[in-house]
Amino acid sequence: MRFTRYSLAMFNSLQGEITAKHTACIHLMTSGIEWEILMSGFDIGALPEAGEQTRVWTWLCHREDSMTLFGFTGEDQRELFFALLKVEGIGPKAALKILSGISRTEFIRALETSDIARLEAVPGLGKKTAQKIILTLKGKIVHAQEKELRSNSVWNELADALASMGYEKRAALAALERAAAETGAVSGSPEQESAVFRTAIRYLSGA
Repeated sequence: MRFTRYSLAMFNSLQGEITAKHTACIHLMTSGIEWEILMSGFDIGALPEAGEQTRVWTWLCHREDSMTLFGFTGEDQRELFFALLKVEGIGPKAALKILSGISRTEFIRALETSDIARLEAVPGLGKKTAQKIILTLKGKIVHAQEKELRSNSVWNELADALASMGYEKRAALAALERAAAETGAVSGSPEQESAVFRTAIRYLSGA
């Protein structure tokens, strides 16, 4: 594993008051200790304003000459960060820069559709690295909402229905996840399910 040179188990998360928000990091006060935590732009933007309480999932990168604390708004975002570290040539700061240039949903969609052009649009990410990311990670990232969909019998039935129409089931689940996020329905009424189904077909057909 490439992670053996880093400390993977020091702090799982920190909860406290945000004392400052910057472009690439935040300051978080916990029990009289103020932490500097590097985070992606997307995660920083999703946090409350300075002076408010929040919880940040963390990872400590411990090298011989430095210790750097990375933060994430959720375990899924941290897992995506770890996945990027598996790609040859991508270190912690490069992984964070990638996550600053594309949302998790867009990233997973680009992976599953092999959309090299979308990944190349991320600042600092070239074609060769985009190809490596797809080759290494395609089909290997499942996040919480997709797990929710897979464990929900209704969404599984919808995914099966899409599969019977000729769509690959993983792509169907990803489309349902995207549609559910857009409509705000993880499970709901028959009307909501119908709306999610129609929206998923639109995504799958490229409309």
